Amino acid sequence: MSTAFEQVPIQKVRDYWNARPCNIRHSNATVGTKAYFDEVEQRKYFVEPHIPAFANFGRWVDKDVLEIGCGIGTDTINFARAGARVTAVDLSTESLKLARQRADVFDLSDRIQFFEGNGESLSDILPTKKYDLVYSFGVIHHSPHPRKIIEQIRENFVHENSVLKLMVYNRLSWKVVAMILQEGGLFWKAHEIIARHSEAQTGCPITYSYTRSSVQHLLAPYFSVSEVFVDHIFPYVVPKYVQYEYEKEWYFRMLPTSVFRALEKRMGWHLCVTAAVT
Repeated sequence: MSTAFEQVPIQKVRDYWNARPCNIRHSNATVGTKAYFDEVEQRKYFVEPHIPAFANFGRWVDKDVLEIGCGIGTDTINFARAGARVTAVDLSTESLKLARQRADVFDLSDRIQFFEGNGESLSDILPTKKYDLVYSFGVIHHSPHPRKIIEQIRENFVHENSVLKLMVYNRLSWKVVAMILQEGGLFWKAHEIIARHSEAQTGCPITYSYTRSSVQHLLAPYFSVSEVFVDHIFPYVVPKYVQYEYEKEWYFRMLPTSVFRALEKRMGWHLCVTAAVT
């Protein structure tokens, strides 16, 4: 892992996500309306269809769910809609404004508590409570010290039967190979290149990436991995995608669906982990 990321001020990460909350441009409708939130959700799960199955929203009916890094609240709303009691934390003020508005729009504010702050200091943000599920999708790899978040979760917010579900970025992925080749094949600068191109808005201050073995090392000795899989290769032509047109790159159009799915399962960008408390 790149120790340079450990020196990045958390305010720099907050500023980045405040400038452009994740998925905020997934709809052309008026921001904050029901139509807007519906379109954001539809597009997110169309492009990343593995998320609902991974989160397994329906499993958490009448359970307590802690979401670390809720963003503008797409998964948050679906946990609450399915009947969970949700506590959602995010570093970004602007993201939380939309997430709270979303909860109001869908009349789910009574099922969700929102908190603002740094996941590395969860015990300073949240009341002490044990959760049945701790969920964090695509978040902790943007923090200077992801290990601190894991320690906070284990020490303060889980019981012996709790489940941890994380998505972190896969270092051995199609996207990483593509972005490094795009920058001239500078594999020795992989950490820097991955951070720069990991998100829709370039220049993310921190983006760690993991392999199956290194993510297990991240979690040990606090959690033991029960399931890990990779998924998600973004196949669309980006200039058309931002105009809400879904045309695949020519080389992906050549692949049969079964072959493309097999490639996603080997070289997907999302490393999805389910773990139990040790």
